[in-house]
Order: sequence, then C-alpha cells, then structure tokens
Amino acid sequence: MGLQSTKHSKAKQVNILMLGLDFAGKSTLLYKFKCDDVFLTSPTIGFNVDMIETGTGFTLTLWDVGGQQKMRQAWCNFLENADGLLYVVDSSDKRRLEESKKEFELILKNEFIKSVPVIVLANKQDLPGALNAEEVTRRLKMKKYCSDRNWYVQPCCAVTGEGLSEALQRLTTFVKQYGRSKGTSTIFKEIEAL
Repeated sequence: MGLQSTKHSKAKQVNILMLGLDFAGKSTLLYKFKCDDVFLTSPTIGFNVDMIETGTGFTLTLWDVGGQQKMRQAWCNFLENADGLLYVVDSSDKRRLEESKKEFELILKNEFIKSVPVIVLANKQDLPGALNAEEVTRRLKMKKYCSDRNWYVQPCCAVTGEGLSEALQRLTTFVKQYGRSKGTSTIFKEIEAL
C-alpha cells in the first residue's frame, strides 16, 4: 500500500505509529479506518502506510508496522517522529497478552516516544471471551507505564468498526495536546484557524 495525496494542502500531517503483535488486527484496522471496509489481509511483512483526513484540519499518516518477531526488532526505527501511538492487542488471545505487554513496555521505554500519547485498541471484542477495556488496562499496567502521557484503552472490533471513530476522536484530541506541549503550538494554532 502506498501513500495517497491529500485533498487539502493546508492540512497538517502528524505521524501515528500502529504497533502490536502479528495477528492483532493492525492491517484490518488500517483498511477499516481508511475505507470503512473489511479486506482479506495477510501478515504484514514490512509496513503499510496510509493517510486519513480527520476533518479537523490535519491528516493522520498511519504507519502499520508488521508484528512478527523479526519486525519487532525494527520497531525502534519508526519511533523517532511519532506524534501518537496506536497499540493493538488481540483481546481474545489471552495466551499472547503477556508477550504483547512485554513488547509494549519496551516501546514505552524508548526515549523517542517519551510522553507521546497512546491509544490501546483492545481489538476483537466480537470474539467469545475477549477481555474488556478494564481488564486490558490492568493486564498491560497502563497506569504504571503510561503515567507520563495521555493514554486510553478503547475496546473495538476491526471487522464491524465498533469503537474506531471514538478511538480516532480521542487520538486527535491527544495529538493536539501533545503538539502544544512539545512546542509546536504554532502548527496547531494554524490548524484551529482553518
């Protein structure tokens, strides 16, 4: 998947990194965000990039990076310019939740992502036995590891789209606040003036 040009040249671009273990549903989420449709996907080798107009004066450039073991070693290469992190967990796969938590902790320790806002997408809520947002929050120790940033756990389903508009709304709010706090308030004043 390649980059698409945006319609509004005045829109400011922010980089959103979407990470999570393989089979968490990242690519399905990306297509649902972009096209509001479900596509048959296979595990991402490398990364997918797409742009989403939010209607609020800026464009989210979503980086969906593969979650296989070999790709996770390269995640640090994508962190430097991130304005937000979408971390996707398969909330129905309790076996791999501990592995997902360890990877999440490693990401949050990286200096490049310090204070970057985080939305955890507790995906696959449509499957039997899926953990709810409170349980995902507890198991990922969100209060401990994200005390230095804005964060939220959003239950969702990539197939139905449930919870996705709420996640984008919250992410947009957090990214605006983050932009102001890191000294780029002039960019966001321009956005708000549009």
